Amino acid sequence: MNLLGFETNPQDTRIVVAMSGGVDSSVAAALMVEAGFDVIGMTLQLYDQGMVAGKKGACCAGQDIYDARQVCDKLAIPHYVLDYESRFNQAVIEDFADSYLRGETPIPCVRCNQQVKFKDLLTTAQDLGAKALVTGHYVQRMVGEGGVELHRAIDSTRDQSYFLFATTQPQLDFLRFPLGGMAKAETRQHALRFALEVAEKPDSQDICFVPNGSYARVLEKLRPGSLEEGDIVHTDGRILGRHKGIINYTVGQRKGLGIGGGDPLYVIRLNPEAHQVVVGPYEALARTEILLKEVNWLGSKVNGPISCEVKVRSTRPPVAATVYLEEQGCTRVVFTKPEYGIAAGQACVLYNNNRVLGGGWILRD
Repeated sequence: MNLLGFETNPQDTRIVVAMSGGVDSSVAAALMVEAGFDVIGMTLQLYDQGMVAGKKGACCAGQDIYDARQVCDKLAIPHYVLDYESRFNQAVIEDFADSYLRGETPIPCVRCNQQVKFKDLLTTAQDLGAKALVTGHYVQRMVGEGGVELHRAIDSTRDQSYFLFATTQPQLDFLRFPLGGMAKAETRQHALRFALEVAEKPDSQDICFVPNGSYARVLEKLRPGSLEEGDIVHTDGRILGRHKGIINYTVGQRKGLGIGGGDPLYVIRLNPEAHQVVVGPYEALARTEILLKEVNWLGSKVNGPISCEVKVRSTRPPVAATVYLEEQGCTRVVFTKPEYGIAAGQACVLYNNNRVLGGGWILRD
């Protein structure tokens, strides 16, 4: 059995590597070449490169496509660039804009994995006769008693399992994640060992199609009028000031409210219908339960209440909760202790120790 778990000889096993031009996917490709697989590098062109002209630290931009090609040349493997701009615009960018206008805080990277990378790219890899699609994500794929499972990465500071909750079981069967068992420092050491030019390249920090992290600027371009002003309202009904568009705010935000003075206030919720930003004391952020939509289960679907851990934001630690399936198709999550600053549009991912059970999208109240 070879490195990826196939019975065939590596040289007889075609592998497609999703290459973003960063150090992680580049090392994943190099490791596959070193193991003797028949490797093809593939990069998706996902958006108008003019939107991010001169911007560093965004995946799939012009420089990153160039970097991916340079790595493939170094490894002496084929490299293909697929134009998925139209698909990405429809499935990710448009959804991102609409979600913000609904008063949500979206995660476009999850939608990209769900609707483009692990769907269209995976299909293309299969059409090319590949046995697996390899990515540079920090997550582990393990074979358990009931089949293939998704687990957190060894390096908890790099774990990306939260962003992959929407991966389907058939997709997981085809995917491989060679970096999930190593720390980031080890990945960079491999990059130096392979003499890859991207060995010291910084990690991506921003959403790829959002220049300089300016969400409002992109949203105003996509949805003219989205910066409509409105009232900043206290939970007790008092109008405290004016805002310049609800898209500039997110639940749990404290800084930059522009109302000053008195006790600290936080964004409690967004009311897009009335163009209101509702603020209040920290205690008003407390939530004892939430509802989820579009829940994806990895493995057998749960039929009854389960006790597990959940993450309601990528940067938050997991907390204890009980999950119930509702008759109307939603999934209800009841926290053991109140959680604070939960935003609609974010993901709630369910874990059993290190294993990802599934997850869904948090609904507005």
